[in-house]
Order: sequence, then structure tokens, then C-alpha cells
Amino acid sequence: MRPPAARRRLPGVDALVAGVEAGDRAALAQAITRVESSRPEHRRDAAELLTRLLPRTGGALRVGLTGVPGVGKSTFIEALGTRLTARGHRVAVLAIDPTSALTGGSILGDKTRMTALSADPAAFIRPSPTSGTLGGVAGHTREALLLCEAAGYDVVIVETVGVGQSETQVAEMTDTFVALMLAGAGDALQGIKRGLMELCDVVVIHKADGDNRPAAERAAHEHRQALHHLRPTLPGWTPRVRLASALTGEGVDAVWQDIVDHRAALEAAGALGPRRARQQVGALWAQIDEHLRRRLRADARVLAALPAVEADVAAGRVAPTTAAEGLVETFLGG
Repeated sequence: MRPPAARRRLPGVDALVAGVEAGDRAALAQAITRVESSRPEHRRDAAELLTRLLPRTGGALRVGLTGVPGVGKSTFIEALGTRLTARGHRVAVLAIDPTSALTGGSILGDKTRMTALSADPAAFIRPSPTSGTLGGVAGHTREALLLCEAAGYDVVIVETVGVGQSETQVAEMTDTFVALMLAGAGDALQGIKRGLMELCDVVVIHKADGDNRPAAERAAHEHRQALHHLRPTLPGWTPRVRLASALTGEGVDAVWQDIVDHRAALEAAGALGPRRARQQVGALWAQIDEHLRRRLRADARVLAALPAVEADVAAGRVAPTTAAEGLVETFLGG
């Protein structure tokens, strides 16, 4: 009988800090895994990691990118990312991967469809399953973003799935928010589209090539008109609308210039610092919510009461609001 395989020894905090500071991609991936872990000893390591690396953060251009499924987000990011690395940038992509409510598994799987960018030594791609996080944003995406900055990546792209509340959460952790749209997507998406438009700094009508070009031009005109009726995200900045095609490369450079121009507008208006300060406070409360929820669900008194409470709620004997208040009071010792 073969002896059980020895458990792989995980690198310590000192080794991870040194590796991240050196820009080592393997060390960065391990550091993000430590931050994402729910094990108590890993949470302690994560807190120390972030504290020690925090002085190295804040230097990247943070870009949020969203769009409905099928709009070509991965293809566009690869086209943009390979251009940027060719110019000397180091690009990190945090790809939020939705988790199935039925199976608990990732729906999109490994987002290494960006094959050229994945192989680029100046790029780092990290798929992050949401694991049921409200709004579709992985709970530790903010920390992963900071670790990427500490590793020397000067452009960090956070890609979200383009459904639900994830757009708002990604917009609240990035500097510039970009939405990819499709021409002629149909009226069924208009509600989602309006919600996106209210957050956008740059709108990209993607796949504007071949026979789709005329429809894309009409869509761009419609979006420019619609944006005039919405309050801009930054005073003095009118969200820009671009036609682009990752297939042909047309418009990709112009979109990057729009992102750079928006960052310059933020700095000129003195808005970048306050925006990031608000984001940090938002991250504080998000972590408070997460920690309280984790502790409540692990509390022995709550666990003892939970089966009966869930049975009462399921049977309609107790309202969910009343049951929730009772469980919180149990947790607080009331």
C-alpha cells in the first residue's frame, strides 16, 4: 500500500511578501489564494500580507469592464492587454466568474480563453469564482486588486459578468468603468443597459465589423443621445462612445486613450483621491458585513436554533424578517 502523499507546505508570509514585491506571478497567485481562503490561519496570513504590502499599492490604473454574455469581453481584453504589454505596461486581469447556485461550480470555468495574454510574461490573469457573493463580485476582489498593484502591475482590469448588481460593485472599486455593448441586442436587455449607462465612463459598441458595421454605427448614435440625458459620473466628463472590433483591432487603441483621458480628468478635477478614499471605506463595510455573517453562521447557539427556525419559515409559520431578527438576537446573546 502506497503511503499517503505528503501535504504540500504552503509558503510563509515572508516568502509571499518577497515574491509579490519581486513581481513573481506564482507568488502573486498564492497570495491571492491565501486572501480568498476562509481558513482562520489563512485569514491571519492575509491580514498580515495586505498590511505589509499596502505601501506598494495605489499606483495602477484601475479599469472596470462589463457587458452582457456574448459581447466579447475576453476577446476585447486580450486585444487591449496585448497592445498594452507591447508598450511596456504590466497588465493584470481579475475575471469574476459566476458560481452556479445549483452545483456550486464556476459557470464559465477557467477564463484562459485569453490564450495569448495568458502566455505573456507581462500579464497576469486570475479567474475568481463569486461563490454566491451578492451581486456577482468575488468577496476578495478588492484585496486581489491591491496585491496586483503591489506586484507592480500598472493596469488592473476587473471584468464582471454583466448581470445583476455586479456592475455597481465593480464601478465602486475602479477608476474608470467601461461597458461593452452589442448593436441590436434587443429590447429584453434595455433594463440592464440603462443601469450600465448610468455608471459608464466609456461605452464601446463591440464587434463593429463586417455586415454588423452599419448597425453598430446606429447603436453608437443612439447611445450618445441617451448619455446626454444622464448625469455624468464626473463633472466635466461626457462619457465617450466608441466603435471597436477586437477581431480587426479597429478602435481598441482609441478606447485605451479614452481610459487614459478619463484618468487625467479625474486627476485634474482632484477627484481621484476622494474617489479611492470612498472606495476604501466601502471596502471596510463590505468586510464588516462578511465577517459578521461568517461568525453568525458559525455560532453554536445559532446553529442549534437554525433547524427549527428554517422549518418555521419554510412552513410559513414565521416571517423571514422576524426569524432573522431572532437569530441575530441569539447571536448577540439577547
